[in-house]
Amino acid sequence: MIEAGVVGHAPSVLIQPIKRENPEAARYRKVWEHAKYREIAPGETAAMTFLAQAKPPRDAECIDFGCGTGRGALMLALMGGLKVTMLDFAENCLDEDVANACKTQPERIKFCVADLTRHIPTTAPFGYCTDVMEHIPTDDVPTVLSNILSTAQHVFFAICTAPDYHGPELLGEGEHLHLTVKPMDWWQAELNKAGAIIHWGTRDDELMMCYFYVSGWKDARDVLPDGVLNTSLETVNAQTATNINAGWKHAQPYDRQDREVVILAGGPSLAENIDEIRRLREVEGAAIVTTNGAYEWALDQGLKVSMQIVVDAREFNARFTRRVVDDCLYLIASQVHPKTLEGLPHERTFLWHSGISDDNEKLVLEKTGHFFPIPGGSTVILRTIPLLRMLGFWRQHLFGFDSCVRRIGGDHHSYPQAENDGEHIFAVGCGGKQFFCAPWMVQQASEFRGLVKSLADIVELNVVGDGLIAHMIQTGANMEELESAVLAQADAA
Repeated sequence: MIEAGVVGHAPSVLIQPIKRENPEAARYRKVWEHAKYREIAPGETAAMTFLAQAKPPRDAECIDFGCGTGRGALMLALMGGLKVTMLDFAENCLDEDVANACKTQPERIKFCVADLTRHIPTTAPFGYCTDVMEHIPTDDVPTVLSNILSTAQHVFFAICTAPDYHGPELLGEGEHLHLTVKPMDWWQAELNKAGAIIHWGTRDDELMMCYFYVSGWKDARDVLPDGVLNTSLETVNAQTATNINAGWKHAQPYDRQDREVVILAGGPSLAENIDEIRRLREVEGAAIVTTNGAYEWALDQGLKVSMQIVVDAREFNARFTRRVVDDCLYLIASQVHPKTLEGLPHERTFLWHSGISDDNEKLVLEKTGHFFPIPGGSTVILRTIPLLRMLGFWRQHLFGFDSCVRRIGGDHHSYPQAENDGEHIFAVGCGGKQFFCAPWMVQQASEFRGLVKSLADIVELNVVGDGLIAHMIQTGANMEELESAVLAQADAA
């Protein structure tokens, strides 16, 4: 902690001047002259929470947005082994020992003057933003969030939800430093609007703080929309409203956990790896998560299923939830036909949301007080991966996620699924190998590439088998051949 009477320091050789100064900067230079303003550093107290949620690798780059005293950044460098760039628009904000660390360990921690309402002159895979957003004028909040999420892919936010007392105390009556005092739900909505995907969020009513760990998804926005609807938008919206009003529980973020999950898709390689699936479940203690028809297949193999996930809005998908078993959680997209939810246990069934109308988003907020949309692509697996990450599961094994068939005329699933019978199958090349795919399989592979680009730092994926997806991962295959193939098929159609 800083001693009384010590004012801020900054290593001037690292300062980058701001061309047009933010008028708020002068106020903060003034408050940083007061030792009292330095007594508490929220960035210091939240550092271990960030490290627990993000688990960044040692030597990873991290930006501390609005670093203040710099004690939080120093904690990240010391306890997390991170290389931290501190940003603030008041050059006198740093504590003396932090400023000295910038001089003695510039490869580990450095400082730049920067205004978060303008272009941020650096990038990093991780971001840390504590005791900052409440200080931003409300009209500037969208701009600042956009700048942060465009600069760091995965960001931890700690935001105070109460008025400040330092402004009136240090600057005079009527002067406030917290310019946007809003509850957690408001901040969550702003993050959603900014394109952030919330992996974890909580609040501390005693400290009057809320916390989020999010991803910006900026580099994969073109392949991470809601996906192509196979049901009319009107029907989807109507079914979503019906299901939300039915009183089901809603999925929400959980703390990161180390239990591994085994995700079962339905591709041809699924049945070939049953022994490894059993080993992971029975020896390693992994949870088995099934999707669509893989649920019935797993139960028929005598496997203990921990979760079943369904996303498709069409009525025939109700068959994927007809066999209810004990101790299984049912994670069902809010857009499904209501018959898919019939007979499911209310205490073990949770709705989740894959991009719904504004009206239905408001309805979710009215019913639950929160809204956590799940991004992904056009298939259930591409939604399952980020859904499970939101629930805290970051180590994921995928079986049957082939995105191809063995040969033209070969089985498209490890079990009968009449909806896919008769699909047009064509040969495509990828990384020097030939695969046989339906158009949707190629599209799924393309979307998966975008998903991995956005999730690379926060999930550990092990795709088992010899299908197209596993080959892409093993060889780092270029997707241009696949994308050209799917475009050619679309043109032919």
